[in-house]
Amino acid sequence: MLWCALRPRLTPGTAPSSPSPHEPPPGPEQQALAWWALQFSPRVCVREEAVLLEAQASLRLYGGRRALLHRLRAALPEAEGTALAVAPTALAALALLRTLPQEESALSEQEVAGVIPAVACAPGHLLPTLDALPLPHLSAARVHAPVLARLGCRTLGQLRALPRDGVSRRFGAALLEALDRAYGQRPDAQDWIELPERFSARLEFTGRVETAEGLLFGARRLLGQLVSWLQARQRGVLAFTLHWEHDLVRRGELHNGQLDLRTGAATRDTRHLARLLGEHLARVQLPAPVQAIRLDATETEAFKADNSSLLPEDLKEGEPLPQLIERLSARLGPDRVLWGRLLADHRPQHMQAWFAASEPAAKSKASALPPRLPPHLRLHPPWILREPLRLDMQGERPFYQGPLRMLAG
Repeated sequence: MLWCALRPRLTPGTAPSSPSPHEPPPGPEQQALAWWALQFSPRVCVREEAVLLEAQASLRLYGGRRALLHRLRAALPEAEGTALAVAPTALAALALLRTLPQEESALSEQEVAGVIPAVACAPGHLLPTLDALPLPHLSAARVHAPVLARLGCRTLGQLRALPRDGVSRRFGAALLEALDRAYGQRPDAQDWIELPERFSARLEFTGRVETAEGLLFGARRLLGQLVSWLQARQRGVLAFTLHWEHDLVRRGELHNGQLDLRTGAATRDTRHLARLLGEHLARVQLPAPVQAIRLDATETEAFKADNSSLLPEDLKEGEPLPQLIERLSARLGPDRVLWGRLLADHRPQHMQAWFAASEPAAKSKASALPPRLPPHLRLHPPWILREPLRLDMQGERPFYQGPLRMLAG
């Protein structure tokens, strides 16, 4: 088995969790990292302060153990991960993860270089590696570490060498069971995470955000969670809502605000969603400081990824047209970016209809065009002047660059 233990980045002011036999509820950082890890394997669980990933079944997909771990370690900083440990069992990976530094100062040089600390244990070296670890690295042994230390037992190897009957009577059977699971001598059942049917994530700020542009910093983290949820469920987002909660101290009678956004097509591109949200937030003024935000995916659909071409394609510069239309609509206003639709009508003022390009019905209405217009309608422009032009009359017949003639009909 190939187990990977991932440590999430903690928000400022939050102390790292200590090893404990009790399972606390997963925090938002753990949940976000667990959803992100689902792209490597469906066997992901949250255990104590870490996220555990069982990736044995994914080795062939990623081209072997070395390629998988290299890709995982390279992508982990973008998912707010700070450390990686690899071992043949879940508890062994968790114990090895605790050998890595947790202080931000110890990680600063590696983070600047874009490399996170990591440790790995091959299957053939599991016994000597675990034997050398201190007792507190195994959660079940942590509470008994002071008593065992007075007996001269300070490592897992020394604990394993004690008579099992005596350990069971003195410290309980749970300690030996955890020790056996760590060494791979007993199966270790896991509670795999399950994605919710609807996405909703909340983030509390450590300080008070005074401007709408400041909300984008925290919203980027929620957008990353949204994209991880979309990737795991093979869906793309069509509409989402950003809610913000004002500071209770200075809010007074104000109500919490929200911003509803739509995309022209189903997408799970983090950069595009962040740009779109930034354009809309640039026009928002907050009446009071904000203490928390929440992101909800209100509409999604099955995502159809583009097939890669076997032959080399021409280089494509710039962003796709639908994304450009969305950003222009957000920057200029929905009433200034319109989508035109031709109508089979002989009256010039009824030959066209205009809809806001950001409306969800604009694309469907544009696709509902008649397959072919009559030949005589193709000669007429699909627009008329704002102010009608009075024509000259000759013998009660309108005259404009020549007499009026019937061309068709």
